[in-house]
Amino acid sequence: MRKKIVAGNWKMNNDLAETEMFLVELKKQVFPEDVVVMIAPPFTNLNHTFRSLREHPVALAAQNMHQSNEGAFTGEISAKMLKSVGASTVILGHSERRAYFNEDSAILAEKVNTALENEMTIIFCIGEELDDRKKGNYFELIKTQLSEGLFHIADEAWENIIIAYEPVWAIGTGETASPEQAQEMHKFIREAIAENYSKAIADEVSILYGGSVKPDNASEIFGQDDVDGGLIGGASLKVESFMKIVNSF
Repeated sequence: MRKKIVAGNWKMNNDLAETEMFLVELKKQVFPEDVVVMIAPPFTNLNHTFRSLREHPVALAAQNMHQSNEGAFTGEISAKMLKSVGASTVILGHSERRAYFNEDSAILAEKVNTALENEMTIIFCIGEELDDRKKGNYFELIKTQLSEGLFHIADEAWENIIIAYEPVWAIGTGETASPEQAQEMHKFIREAIAENYSKAIADEVSILYGGSVKPDNASEIFGQDDVDGGLIGGASLKVESFMKIVNSF
């Protein structure tokens, strides 16, 4: 049975005081037993969040990590460091990391390897730009991102992989892929995994949708056969909107 997952990616938002205000409200909530809830605050707030949520069913994710375990990489964070402050899940390959920080498939494959070596769960992001969507080559692009970033891992490693499909044209724009577009791509991703590994592995991988998910569209998107939840950006910064999405299945 695939896990239903809602993960909030805060990006570069919420200082410590704002994080504490969020956590106070979050801890008052009742969480559905069949949904895995995650939040990914900035690095500076990871340990505080971990300690605050220790008795609550909310998992902690980091927004990025370096591909090396240690070394002279000023300003970077390693997998070991993340685990030491309570983050056992990491988001890799987000479109903003690819676009603004030049993270290509070779770097991401290294990061995947390092995260797996450190027994971390990975939310691996893939998605096409608007130009790719208009040209109609988005299936080919997604397959390339999967192949170059993930398809080198061993069968058993897929237990630690979550896929997040994020059409770049729908991130922070207010635009959202239609439920049918989301399902079409999620089904394609699952078939690509089955083709390169097995149907059994593909059927167990949770594939999340990300791209302007809001309380008023989450239920319809999550209701698609191959959509297992969402990687939520702006709507995860307020407890009320985030919890409405969590309860949208």
